[in-house]
This record gives sequence, structure tokens and C-alpha cells, in this order.
Amino acid sequence: MLFNSYAFLGVFLPITLVVYFTLAWSGRDRAAILWLLVASLAFYSWWEPAHLPLLVGTILFNYWLGAVLQSRFHAGGSGSRLPLALGVGVNLALLGAFKYSAFVLNEAATLAGLDFTMRAMVLPLGISFFTFQQIAYLVDSARGRAAPSSFVEYALFVAYFPQLIAGPIVHHSEVLHQFRTILSDRINSENFARGLSFLSIGLFKKVVVADNLAKIADPLFAGPGGWMSASAIEAWTGTLAYTFQIYFDFSGYSDMAIGLALMCGIRLPYNFDSPYKAVSIIDFWRRWHMTLSRFLRDYLYVSLGGNRRGRARRYVNLMITMLLGGLWHGANWTFLVWGAIHGFYLIVNHVWRALRPRLGLPAVDNFATRALARTLTLLAVMLAWVFFRAPSLEGAFDILLALGGANGLGSPSASIAVVTLVAVAWTLPNSQEFVDDARKVGRSPLRWRPNGVVAAALAGCLILSISQMSKVSAFIYFQF
Repeated sequence: MLFNSYAFLGVFLPITLVVYFTLAWSGRDRAAILWLLVASLAFYSWWEPAHLPLLVGTILFNYWLGAVLQSRFHAGGSGSRLPLALGVGVNLALLGAFKYSAFVLNEAATLAGLDFTMRAMVLPLGISFFTFQQIAYLVDSARGRAAPSSFVEYALFVAYFPQLIAGPIVHHSEVLHQFRTILSDRINSENFARGLSFLSIGLFKKVVVADNLAKIADPLFAGPGGWMSASAIEAWTGTLAYTFQIYFDFSGYSDMAIGLALMCGIRLPYNFDSPYKAVSIIDFWRRWHMTLSRFLRDYLYVSLGGNRRGRARRYVNLMITMLLGGLWHGANWTFLVWGAIHGFYLIVNHVWRALRPRLGLPAVDNFATRALARTLTLLAVMLAWVFFRAPSLEGAFDILLALGGANGLGSPSASIAVVTLVAVAWTLPNSQEFVDDARKVGRSPLRWRPNGVVAAALAGCLILSISQMSKVSAFIYFQF
């Protein structure tokens, strides 16, 4: 079930909220949490009921193993290495079987010269997201950083419908304690209004902005007929359109997830912080898909040794982390190359930071240097997106050639409209600044207030979005 569907907005959400509010306001918090779990499992099984046993099975397994690890830690910490390895191994094996088995076997067959092709299995929705959440829980249980919880609380932490399908990748410390407190204290008109605001903004981003940008980006990436004939202007327009399509699509989903949870009085972490305002690739990864960046840093990069074993090892660890981060997005060489490009970017960024003081060059501390840094960072990110979006490496390289003018310069078409999005991304406040943090936008009219003007504007966004939902489109990150 998609957030941008009439079934979700008109049937599932109203029923879920009415029952939840009724139980919570009557003081039956445990029943309210249980109801959210039941609703979440129904939400997940809507698309493919056959995948529900997989989700429930992973929840049962990881809850049991988490309890074992917590018990062993409090008993002195001995004997936890084997069960932790078992837990992480089982989770990764399930993810690998569904996501990478066909890719690995087909590549092996190609190298061996065999006439063999295995079709990829249907990927269970959200498996990349709930797998990482549960791995983090197991690791923290072994380290004594995860508090015991009831089974219903843990199951809801994994299966909570706002973030189940495409994130954010929620850390157990951020939500489990919220399920244990009095819900009626947080279910109030302000949280509901802010949550509805996030939902309206996110739906507008997805339906009105991202889906229309897809119409400009898709022809370039559709196949050889698109990129082999694309002029330089058409290639740059399509690449820029995809650059903003994926941002508005994924950040729109994250806004909706945050909003839906907040309507229930539950806070989810932010996942984006104006990433195209970044002044470096390091800054970009602090702003883009923040919960994934946090997971890769805390549970992969740090585990590899981080920056504790010298500069050269640090760069190796960065590259490994980004390669695996790229592969997490999908079983395709294009994702691996995309991860390698960003690993290379990060290494260059760290080397530059180390060299700059020695060369006597100023930091990014004024308008001119920040504008230049933002422009270079956005260009670097855009070029990497070509590999992320292209269906093959050959296609990606052909698009890069088109960007360089191999097929001629061409004439502007939708270019001006797409380029204006750069100004929007660089000047306007993001969703959380608008709704949650008025301090960042000061006295600007672009800040949330509980009044009729803001309500009317957001209602307009909601109505416009709903009016354009006749052709429901999946979110980009559903395939990951």
C-alpha cells in the first residue's frame, strides 16, 4: 500500500487513527500499541501477503536473539560473539538471498561462459531497511546499549507502518521508549497539526514535484534510444531533473513517514537536511539519507577501524563503507560504481581538508566560497547520480558522453524550469525548518504557524496532490 493512494489516505489511515486515538485516550496504552502493530502488519501484507511470514519470522528470531545477547552481557559479557555472528549472518543471508543471489549467479555464469540466466526473486518490501534496523539492535544488545523491551514493542519498532517500507532507518533508542510512555500525553492537537503538515508537504513533493520531474528525466534513461540521441542540453536537463526527482521523491516519503508518526504522537528521526546546500561531499553525506549514513558510520565504518589506524587505513575503510553502501541499494554494477565514486569523493575531500591549511588557503567562510563549494558539490553529486539511475554501465558512460556534447549541443526546452529548482534548493527552508524549527527561518513568512493562512496553504498542497493521484507511482526507494 502506497502513501500516495486513495486506499491509504481514504481508508487505512482514518480507520487506524480513529481506533488508535480511542484506545489511547481511554488510557489503554498497551492496547493502542498492539493495534498499531496489527495495522502495520496489515499495511505490509497489502502488497504481497506471502512476504508477511518473512517479516514476522525475522522479528521473532531477532527479538529472541536480542534477549539472549542482553542476558549474556549482563552476566559478564562472555559468550556473545557466536550468537551475534549468527544473528548478523542470518540477517545478511536473508537479504543476500533475496537481493543478490540472482546477480551473483548470473555474473558467475557469464565469467564461466555458461548459457545460464537466473531470474531475480521478488524483493520483499522494506527488507533492506528492517534488516539494518535489526542488525543494529543485535549489535547494541551485545554491547549492552539496548534495553529490554516487550515483544509487542519490539515488533512495532521493526514493523511500524510509516517507516517500514522505505525508512528512515530508525534506531531502537529513538522509538522503543516512546512506546512505553503515556501516549495520551503526546497525542494532542499541535502534534497532529504538525504531523499533518509534514504529510501534506511530503505528498506534494512526491506527487506534484517528483512525479512531474520523472517525465523529464525518464526519456534520457529509458534506453539507448534516449541517451544515444540526447544533446548536451537534453542530457544535462534530464540529469538535473533526476537529481531533484530522487530528492523530492525520497525526502517526500520521509516527510510523510515523520508526519504520520507524529500524528500518533511518535517522533521519527529526520532523514534529510537540505543535502543540495552541502558545501562538500562530507557535508552532503551528513545531510542525505541521514539514517543510512549513521548506520554505515556506526556499524560498518567504525567496526572496520574508522580513523583509528592511520590515514591510509581510514581511506580504505571509507571506500569499503561506500562500496557496501552502494551495493545495499541494489544488485547492479551501477550501484557499486556509484558507491565507489562517492568513496573516491570522500577520500579526496579528506585529503583536501588536510592539505588546505598547509597551502594557506582559506576555509569556506564567505558567500563567494560557499557558492563555489555548493556548485562543485552539486555537480559532483549529479554526475554520480548518472550511474545510480542508468540501467547499465554502458548506458551511464553514454550519458556522460552526451553531457560532454558527443551528440551536439541542442536547444533549451525544459531546462530553465528545471534549473530554477537549484535556486529553490539553495534558498528555501526544508521541511523540518519550516514545521519544527522556526528559529532557522526567523521572521520569514515561510515558517509554520497554527493559523488559517498556513492551514489554507497546506490544504491547497494536499488537495492539489490528491487531485493528481489518478496514476499512482511507487517511490524510488521501494525497489531497495
